[in-house]
Amino acid sequence: MGQALGCIQVEQSTVAITEAFGKFDDVLQPGCHCLPWCFGKQAAGTLSLRVQQLDVRCETKTKDNVFVNVVASIQYRALAEKAQDAFYKLSNTRAQIQSYVFDVIRASVPKLELDAVFEQKNDIARAVEGELEKAMSHYGYEIVQTLIVDIEPDEHVKRAMNEINAAARMRVAANEKAEAEKILQIKRAEGDAESKYLAGLGVARQRQAIVDGLRDSVLAFSENVPGTSSKDVMDMVLVTQYFDTMKEIGASSKSNSVFIPHGPGAVRDIASQIRDGLLQASQNN
Repeated sequence: MGQALGCIQVEQSTVAITEAFGKFDDVLQPGCHCLPWCFGKQAAGTLSLRVQQLDVRCETKTKDNVFVNVVASIQYRALAEKAQDAFYKLSNTRAQIQSYVFDVIRASVPKLELDAVFEQKNDIARAVEGELEKAMSHYGYEIVQTLIVDIEPDEHVKRAMNEINAAARMRVAANEKAEAEKILQIKRAEGDAESKYLAGLGVARQRQAIVDGLRDSVLAFSENVPGTSSKDVMDMVLVTQYFDTMKEIGASSKSNSVFIPHGPGAVRDIASQIRDGLLQASQNN
């Protein structure tokens, strides 16, 4: 605003307040105006109509006794049609707004626990905005927007919250790891059981094939060699297997076999013991 030779210039988004002999006279809109000082008129000051922002940091306590710093951002502006009230009724607009913000936050936050404060910060912002709107409208100001931009608990509380969160995540990870180990053990046991089952089937089939081969050999030998009995053929087979075993033991350089008194004649005793065992088992059944 410039004033020379009774003229005054009012900038855009600004209004000027004029007085005549110390009493309110008029509100001048942006532009150039004539202000005859000889009639006692003078410019008392200007009032910005731009949106202004005030950041208020308020320390308060939650319902679960945790101290927090709540940062509220208040966006406000003076109303052109109420410029007289905005200029004369308040001496310190920012301090007045800050007092109302303190009052509302310290009345709302103590009703909530810490987690609820984070979840309901929009409700707190609406409460602050509603209270400010009712109060500041009487002074020619409009509350454009109220935001809760930050909630800062005490440093020790934040560290404890992080530790609780980390412990919970570690517990979930441990459960998942244990579950994975359990699944691996179950699958390993199932694989081992299946392997043993198939190995048993293989051994059973092998023994069945040996029995079938011996039976066919005994029958064929008895038919082709007159005067021989099944007992004679079995004795011969046992002697053959005995010598094959001895051959295998002698051919191995790393054999750990322990020899006991034996001889070819002992094969007949072994055969007799096998037959006696089979006959005794048959009689018991």
